[in-house]
Amino acid sequence: MTTSSPHWQMAVDLERCIGCHACSVACKVENDIELGVFRTRVLYHDHGAFPATRRSFLPTLCMQCADAPCMTACPSGAIRRSDDGIVHIDPDTCDKWESCIGACPYGALHIDPVQGIANKCDFCSHRLEQSMAPACVEACPADVLIFGDINDDQSPVSRFYQRYDSELNGLRVERGTQPQVRYRGIGTVVPQAAVDRLPDGRPHDPLDYEIDRWAER
Repeated sequence: MTTSSPHWQMAVDLERCIGCHACSVACKVENDIELGVFRTRVLYHDHGAFPATRRSFLPTLCMQCADAPCMTACPSGAIRRSDDGIVHIDPDTCDKWESCIGACPYGALHIDPVQGIANKCDFCSHRLEQSMAPACVEACPADVLIFGDINDDQSPVSRFYQRYDSELNGLRVERGTQPQVRYRGIGTVVPQAAVDRLPDGRPHDPLDYEIDRWAER
């Protein structure tokens, strides 16, 4: 039951991800994202020894941090958090210094190659205004992305938290960002060592989906 204004959050069930990239494609189509850049990525991690090998998948996007380092780093105040918990970028105020990119420990921001300003996931806020789920959530065929209003104890994300709370983790919580996207399967499906190799202070390489090679960059 909803008791107050919505506060949007997402959970990611790594045990269900099949690496189909439907979320990435849906995001690009819905938000008109240019070629070579992404708001949502699915990275690969291969582990085990032949013949017992396995490929795991790690969907990544903006964590909508409660203590967002990009917002602190922005000298023009172009990045703000709305009352619903979503961190937004004001395109009219962005000064194009890229300081937000360097501050993000998740590689979640990029510079739009056409507009030349910072861009990132905002949970498809324009869809939320029409009572629609984010495009990535709607497109996922395996129900990997669980989304909803955390203030509504009957929303999908609230029910997921109630069921799996002890198994959920944020990425790089030691950085004090308080990420609002939580994952089920870190340390089991995707080893923590792989998470530690995620891009830090730079956008994802558009040509490389292999987590293990990120440590070499």
